[in-house]
Amino acid sequence: MRVFENITEVFAAKGESLGSSDWLTIDQDRINRFADATGDRQWIHVDVERAKDGPFGTTIAHGYLTLSLIPVLAAELFQVRGVRMGVNYGTDKVRFPAPVPVGARIRDNAVLVDVAEVAQGVRLTVRHTIEIEGLAKPACVADTLSLVVP
Repeated sequence: MRVFENITEVFAAKGESLGSSDWLTIDQDRINRFADATGDRQWIHVDVERAKDGPFGTTIAHGYLTLSLIPVLAAELFQVRGVRMGVNYGTDKVRFPAPVPVGARIRDNAVLVDVAEVAQGVRLTVRHTIEIEGLAKPACVADTLSLVVP
């Protein structure tokens, strides 16, 4: 894990890789719980039998499930100390280049794209590439925005 002792160290790391998280297995239970939480119960996600004959040959994770796991995966990558608080400020461009089949393992590979002073504090832009083990295309590429208050 990359630990920044203060915001000055974060500014100095602009453009650098934050590394890769551990692998996380996406199981059917997680997919089902996400479907229950969001109401998105489309058969390609939750109907195991029907999905066998579908376009992916199995159920797949929701794209938004993959996106929602970024905070869990990124928590393994970096931490900023010496700030009063940090909050999710939003997400810029998000793409889902490849589906995540049930049973697949994913991980986050992140880069600190930008660090900027704003009226409320300092805005960090981190590009998260959610990789699928053994596949060339990533599951998700998203630029997240975080606001830290020194």
